[in-house]
Amino acid sequence: MNLIKAINTTNAPSAIGPYHQAIKANGFLFCSGQIAIDPKTNQLVTSDIASETEQIMKNICALLEAESLSTGNIVKASIFMRNMDDYAQVNKIYAQYFKDGKYPAREAVAVAGLPKNVNLEISIIATYQWP
Repeated sequence: MNLIKAINTTNAPSAIGPYHQAIKANGFLFCSGQIAIDPKTNQLVTSDIASETEQIMKNICALLEAESLSTGNIVKASIFMRNMDDYAQVNKIYAQYFKDGKYPAREAVAVAGLPKNVNLEISIIATYQWP
């Protein structure tokens, strides 16, 4: 029997629409796109792209930790940027969250707009069976 379960934690921002923070299904965790909302204050962290990226990665880690997972369990990431000029800085912060070069598959694309006018959104898929 395949179980599907909604995952929610107070350590990551609440959903800002009709969706869950994450869904557990068939051995995978599908995390909704994260933007740089600090879950403690419910405020956006947008002073610069490095701070924005850092907050997003903290939010992703909080969702993973709610299921006793880590970034080592991520198998796929999707990065959406308003400005491709931010690519190098986003990569620098993002890479710090992965140990020993164990990076997931990924795409990074420029988009015309993102929720709440942020500069960056990242979503991930993690597995319960890795590493």
